[in-house]
Amino acid sequence: MSSSRELLEIIDARVDLRSTIFLSQFPVAKFHALMEDATADAIMDRIIHASRVIELTGESMRKLKAHDELNQDEEGG
Repeated sequence: MSSSRELLEIIDARVDLRSTIFLSQFPVAKFHALMEDATADAIMDRIIHASRVIELTGESMRKLKAHDELNQDEEGG
């Protein structure tokens, strides 16, 4: 069974019963293109149907932390 099909089965089992949180580095608009399977339409329909999208913007926390650590090392901290 493909991973897309497995995801669809998980979503179907939870729809209208439980909340499901999806986290991604990709914007929602690109989700469909990332799935090469015919189930992509069904998956996206179920995900988007009753969803709330929270899109975070700004610098990567890893990037900021690495920058801070580099500055501390240069300052002898």
